[in-house]
Amino acid sequence: MNLLGQKITLRRILGMIAGVVIIGIGIAVFKFSRLGNDSISALNLRLAELVGLPFSIENVLMNLCLFVPQLLWGRRYIGLGTIINSFCIGFIVTFTGDAMTAVFGSADTLPVQLLWVAVAVLVIALGCSLYQTADLGVAPYDALSLMLADRLPVPYFGCRVFTDALCAVLAFLLGGLIGLGTLICAFGLGPFVQFFTRHFSEKVLRYKPEKK
Repeated sequence: MNLLGQKITLRRILGMIAGVVIIGIGIAVFKFSRLGNDSISALNLRLAELVGLPFSIENVLMNLCLFVPQLLWGRRYIGLGTIINSFCIGFIVTFTGDAMTAVFGSADTLPVQLLWVAVAVLVIALGCSLYQTADLGVAPYDALSLMLADRLPVPYFGCRVFTDALCAVLAFLLGGLIGLGTLICAFGLGPFVQFFTRHFSEKVLRYKPEKK
């Protein structure tokens, strides 16, 4: 994802911003389901509880920490999307989560929780599709698996599974919520992201990232 030499259009910028907002909403929906979040969000949520900070602030601090290796070894993955994601997504999650609680109360039965998980998967997949198709940099956590794939004889998928599994284990050991939603997110997002990218994001943004 080398941003040099690319023509950055307003359509791509708006698509990236929309993607970040939609991802934040999806994470909040996952949290609302009470069946577990994606692994990095589960870790961040638990760390926020342990240190007594709002999730939005803890998320920014985590991104700043992870930005150090990205700056040292993954500068080609840094862009406007890195900044927007790092500083905004935690606040979007908090705002959306509070709004959902005020409107819907709580998800107390398994069928309702599964319904919210299904909604969350589709929402996050759409957001990821827009965010990735815009090709304007990735969040520090997402850069970790990319940097590992650049330096190890292991494909990207394997590196991503490793980073996600590591975060899930840490969240579990710290007493965080790791559940059915976490597994569904891990194995169900990919096909939906691919679907939205092919049938929606590339057409709306009128852009198709070059394969690296």
